[in-house]
Amino acid sequence: MNFIVFDLEATCWEGRPPSKIQEIIEIGAVRLNAYGEVVGTFNKFVRPILNPRLSHFCRELTTIEQVYIDRANLFPEVAEAFQDWAEVFDEDYLLCSWGNFDRKMLVQDSMLHGLDYDWVEPHINLRRQYQELKRLRKARGLRSAVVHEGFEFTGTHHRGIDDAENLAKIFTKYLDMWQY
Repeated sequence: MNFIVFDLEATCWEGRPPSKIQEIIEIGAVRLNAYGEVVGTFNKFVRPILNPRLSHFCRELTTIEQVYIDRANLFPEVAEAFQDWAEVFDEDYLLCSWGNFDRKMLVQDSMLHGLDYDWVEPHINLRRQYQELKRLRKARGLRSAVVHEGFEFTGTHHRGIDDAENLAKIFTKYLDMWQY
């Protein structure tokens, strides 16, 4: 079993204008084996088609520069590379993210590009399970959970690969506790 601990960044705007549709701009992931050992990482930017220019708010939040997005491949190419890297057609796998947003975005962008999204279904929402595991009234943000678990939050918050690597720390700590 491969555990694919992943995080996405998406186009965003201050105040979330209702006329704007978010698209993935970064996929970051850590692949762990059944023992919780890191066996690989994945990090790619994605060029959106509906709103290819990142807002000032989005560039500030994610630290992703427009030039990285301009040079990136479109979602179909990056999604294929991600699926190949995750070995979704060769091995048993489980996608794991902090919340349901990341799963929804994979489905939404797949639909936008006319792609199959069945591969997104083996997924667990670690934020919800963590909240239940810790008996918290309110869900914690990723950074807060990482710190509460005694880990140092490394890298840049709201960067796909860094958030995925930090989430992998929590995932590994509770490896035998997750329900799937």
